[in-house]
Amino acid sequence: MLSRWWRRWRKLRDERILRRRPIPDALWQLTLARYPFLARRGPADRAMLRELATLFLARKEFTGAQGFQLSDEIAVAVAAQACLPVLRLGLDCYDGFVGIVMHRDEVVARREVMDESGVVHHYDETLTGEAMEGGPVMLSWRDVESAGESAEWGYNVVIHEFAHVLDMRDGLADGMPPLPDRPAREQWMAVISDEYQRFCEDVDAGHDTLLDPYGAQSIDEFFAVATEVFFVAPADMAAEHPRLYRLLAGYYLQDPAAETRAP
Repeated sequence: MLSRWWRRWRKLRDERILRRRPIPDALWQLTLARYPFLARRGPADRAMLRELATLFLARKEFTGAQGFQLSDEIAVAVAAQACLPVLRLGLDCYDGFVGIVMHRDEVVARREVMDESGVVHHYDETLTGEAMEGGPVMLSWRDVESAGESAEWGYNVVIHEFAHVLDMRDGLADGMPPLPDRPAREQWMAVISDEYQRFCEDVDAGHDTLLDPYGAQSIDEFFAVATEVFFVAPADMAAEHPRLYRLLAGYYLQDPAAETRAP
């Protein structure tokens, strides 16, 4: 009874937000022009994406780090790209966090790791984005802003980090987002493990790869990197990694290689 009431209340609230605070036409058209991989989607997808992005902006809190000044342009750019993976899954998939921290550029984070002997090692890591369980999500505006150009080589920091958000919905960063049942999980692991092994072999051999070699770091990074390419260069992925493409299409309930319209 309570859950039904909550769903109805949220539906009414979302309808009110869409009526009163839609993303302005001029700003939405600017966003589509900046990111061709969004503009190539069909009219129905673009309309749904605009609604999800509007609701995303109402639910999330943006913060500028180290004096970085936020704007509507920045927020809408992030929201539109973040909502693309959940176009069919729904915005509730992102309910586990609220905060988004924007930096002007990449940042250097101090890390520490303990080896098998118990010795702690410190090192610096350069980040363009980072997703933590429960939030926040950190993003570099320079990389977000240039996502239209970087799509040519399958790079998109927003989609990458929000793929991690989806992966961690069950509390584990293991390259497998929550799936409906055991057979689905077994099929997922069979395909992604095989694809990951083949990919790592190609990277180790020094071969050029469609997917960013960074994906060889771990299977959760492989999932995030594959998701980037699935959405920004779908035809290339369908041709080069057909099994992996079908796996992601089944999870995201999208077939972007077929759904994108001709320019």
